[in-house]
Amino acid sequence: MNTAHLSSLNAKHAKIEARLTDEQRRPNPDSALLAILKKQKLRLKEAIATR
Repeated sequence: MNTAHLSSLNAKHAKIEARLTDEQRRPNPDSALLAILKKQKLRLKEAIATR
């Protein structure tokens, strides 16, 4: 596995995690956006695990 690709996946995962945290801290979080972000995060986690 290309370490640059793995680093990129990890960076994307961290960015989505930060967006999730920010959205959850809002007074009225957008549940649809949270669901989308969680699915994206899971896909990236799976991609990282298979590498």
